[in-house]
Amino acid sequence: MSKFRPLILLAVATLSAVIAYGLWSRPSVEKADSDNFSAERVVRDIEVISKKHHSVAHPAERAEVRDYLVSRLENLGADTVELFEYKNLVGPQNKHVVYTFDATNILAHFSAPQSESNPALLLVAHYDSRYSQPMPHRDTVWSYGAADDGYGVGVILETVRELLERRSEWKQSVKVLFTDAEEVGMMGMKAMWENNREQFDNVGFMINIEARGPWGPALLFETSPGNERVMELYSAVAEYPFTYSLTTVVYSFMPNFTDFTIVKDYIPGMNFSTIADINHYHTDLDNFSNIEPKSIQHYGSQVVPVAMEYVTNAKYSDIDALRATEDTTNFTVPALGLINLSAQNYMWLNIAIFALFIILFAVEILRGRVDAKAVIITAVKILISALIALIAGELVAFVCGACADVRFKPFGIMQGIKYDNAMMIISVVIMVLIVTTIYIINRKRAARAASGLIRASAHNAAVAKYSANYLYGALLLLFVLSAILLFALGENLMFLIPLTAATAAMILLRITHLKVWIIAGVALVLLHAFSFLYALSMALTIGALGAILMLALCDFAVLLPLSDIYLTTTKKHSSSHLSV
Repeated sequence: MSKFRPLILLAVATLSAVIAYGLWSRPSVEKADSDNFSAERVVRDIEVISKKHHSVAHPAERAEVRDYLVSRLENLGADTVELFEYKNLVGPQNKHVVYTFDATNILAHFSAPQSESNPALLLVAHYDSRYSQPMPHRDTVWSYGAADDGYGVGVILETVRELLERRSEWKQSVKVLFTDAEEVGMMGMKAMWENNREQFDNVGFMINIEARGPWGPALLFETSPGNERVMELYSAVAEYPFTYSLTTVVYSFMPNFTDFTIVKDYIPGMNFSTIADINHYHTDLDNFSNIEPKSIQHYGSQVVPVAMEYVTNAKYSDIDALRATEDTTNFTVPALGLINLSAQNYMWLNIAIFALFIILFAVEILRGRVDAKAVIITAVKILISALIALIAGELVAFVCGACADVRFKPFGIMQGIKYDNAMMIISVVIMVLIVTTIYIINRKRAARAASGLIRASAHNAAVAKYSANYLYGALLLLFVLSAILLFALGENLMFLIPLTAATAAMILLRITHLKVWIIAGVALVLLHAFSFLYALSMALTIGALGAILMLALCDFAVLLPLSDIYLTTTKKHSSSHLSV
């Protein structure tokens, strides 16, 4: 069986990557003749919307898009479609141009047959495209708004069509708000919030749909404060969920805003967006030829079930039904789905995992399988290596920025660097090769030292002990970092998941002597790492390469010895007091 272990390990790694990047974790595209949410029907709307630039600098073209959307809403059967016009607005644009413009928001109302007084679901997207944007080594470019925010507008139109199929069951009404001038400081939404606040009085729940690029999964990247009940709704019905509560924390520190920003402290809600690729965002590459139907379909698989549940369930007839004071901690692991825990339960989960790790570590020391001093030294070395990776990653980002004439932003969004995604992948691969090489060299040194000092039969035990010391050094570091982040931010999933997977795998290995648990642990770490690091790298771009390399190194510091244990440990050795 041992000769097949490398192939099994390779197969697990490959399958984990494939699953994490879309197979079974995102839906297939529904055809235009489907009865379900169809990305192909959304594509038809986007084709019309994105034919021309339609920013605040293009009033005639923007009016064409507005007229098209009004006709679409009327054809869907809206009870009313109102236009809210705001004159002579001045928005904060780039340093070369200041635009003065009129903005016109579109508000459609679809009433519930059961009651006129019940609260409303508000679906929001903006219909203006990005204004002029200078790009390195290029002329000023203008976006066609195919993804940003053609995706949002098209998804909402198709979502409403789906909701209307069950209109007789509605307990809540539906409002659709297509805002203008979002790209110039959310001016359309701001104007409506300041001048027509009454339009939001009966809104009990809001879903905002954005796009930060045409590709990749649709991420629930932000929720309103006190999201406990909002996330209960999402976790109960959303299909192919994809979210991390950490992104809400990270987004609060980023210089990015959406229409949701204006109202999120007052109305419970969700904010969805694709996050790849930054070089298509707000540029002429955001055009119809670059849209991705599979990404559009992923919006629908999450938005439609949530919207349908809200409008058809009488429990939401109370306008405050989704208001809460507590936030949940949530994260998605491909193939396993969404984990959503209250703050209290997440704290208890951490305490349980920390306790299990401490017990396991203590038993390993008492049984002579690991050396406490060596484990601590290894933990310090891995921490230093992670800090070196962080610095090296930022240096790579600085050099890439300098070569592309793009201003370096430490841990910030850097746009306009060609092949930035390739550079991030290459950097991670190089880091993996360096860490693996150092691990193998030190492992051989440990083997040679054992062979020279004690009988040859102890060779395997010495190698096994080196692997164990390395593994527990990595886990000890993750334990400390998890505890620090838990009490500092309340968010530590990037460290807790590999700590949990490896701890559980080693406990089950000790109990059953079955190495399948090691493979399960490796798969769990990989599924999390591939998915989370992808989302992080796409959201923060190459400017945060240092953080990405640091986190990747922490994951790999667990994967490497776990894989070594799987490949080298035998059942006989695993019962030995010196074995892993």
